[in-house]
Amino acid sequence: MNDFLPVSKEDMEKAHIRQLDFIYVTGDAYVDHPSFGVAIISRVLEAHGYSVGIIAQPDWKDDASIRILGEPRLGFLVSAGNMDSMVNHYYVSKKHRQTDSYTPGGKPYHRPDHATIVYGNLIRRSYKKTPIIIGGIEASLRRLAHYDYWSNSFKRSVLLDSGADLISYGMGKNPSWRSRMHWHPVWMYPTLLMSGERYLKPAIKTAFMMRSICRLTKK
Repeated sequence: MNDFLPVSKEDMEKAHIRQLDFIYVTGDAYVDHPSFGVAIISRVLEAHGYSVGIIAQPDWKDDASIRILGEPRLGFLVSAGNMDSMVNHYYVSKKHRQTDSYTPGGKPYHRPDHATIVYGNLIRRSYKKTPIIIGGIEASLRRLAHYDYWSNSFKRSVLLDSGADLISYGMGKNPSWRSRMHWHPVWMYPTLLMSGERYLKPAIKTAFMMRSICRLTKK
């Protein structure tokens, strides 16, 4: 296991990585500790032979910020962070918080409102066909049509607005195929993303057979 996961092209060169398998985009600072889901998922993938890079708190106003590590071979993983971005930003009174516990120095305003949606679209503007899997508390709670307290309105699934292909929701514990083959959700990502053609839309369609996974369907 390397000391830290790559966060720049220089880190990739030092690790002799030409192209990363996955790039994890997160609204938190990169903290390599098991209290952070990003660290757990990335290290599990690394332990199974996949290379993972981290883009922490990209500048959502600059498309180039999502291209700093290039295009991943298998896909992007996206999370707003350990907290829902709206809860992170606002008190229940809807007044803006002045600190962010998941940003260096506690500085606010280093992630956008509705970060999962913003990051998903940031990726899509640069990489039209690269698979995107979103997860974390923000995506999990918004996987279906839902009431949005902040706008006092009903909103559709975050999957539609983010441009992502899949949502891995909740704790993602023990999703299983109907054939009763059990898979950990983290190990499932490369399984799905490598079983088919490049950009594997056919593989994504098989995700309905797994628990803790949402995908778009016309049925």
